[in-house]
Amino acid sequence: MYVLSVTTTPSAWAGTNTLAHRDDRIRTALGLHPQIAHERKGEMDLFDQILPQARYVGEIGLDGTPELRRFWQDQVDVFERILSACEKAGGRIMSVHSRRASKPVLDALAAHRSAGTPVLHWFSGPQSDLARAVELGCWFSVGTPMLTSAKGRDLVARMPKDRILTESDGPFVQVQGKAAFPWDVSQTVAALAPVWGVSTEEAHELLAGNLRRLVDARVH
Repeated sequence: MYVLSVTTTPSAWAGTNTLAHRDDRIRTALGLHPQIAHERKGEMDLFDQILPQARYVGEIGLDGTPELRRFWQDQVDVFERILSACEKAGGRIMSVHSRRASKPVLDALAAHRSAGTPVLHWFSGPQSDLARAVELGCWFSVGTPMLTSAKGRDLVARMPKDRILTESDGPFVQVQGKAAFPWDVSQTVAALAPVWGVSTEEAHELLAGNLRRLVDARVH
């Protein structure tokens, strides 16, 4: 198992990155989550300082839920600055949040094509935006909750199989009343297999191959 641990603020990166020092299969992403962009936008200078050390960026993006509407411009400013910084740094693998904001997220990614490889986390936008995301070269990370609804399964079925990774989204997602752990993605693999019409073992091999290709393509 390989784990990418995303962060929600630049100030959390140093502490979270200590996990990566304990095991060479753990990596840490440098992020500033859109839901708290208005509170933590002052940490963008710290983001810029850390970025040269971070091969992965996330969680970043935009969130269009009604309760965050009044902070929209802060989200846009932070997201644009992060994408510009990633471009200047030569590109990064990016975990991108797009809840109720898939179109503006894709607009921003299209305007910053050299920012790196976007991995759309828990994509739930319309099929037209999914098609555009595929055209833009986006990847997708999928967790078990996404596969519990007909809409989610339909979206996953339309995603390129060779651009899908698994995610736990813990501790925010819970499994049997407890925060999800990385190994809980075994349930995701089992749920993906029938969507793809393959065995669980075949699904696992496909996902492992996807990860290898993504990481190898970003080796500088």
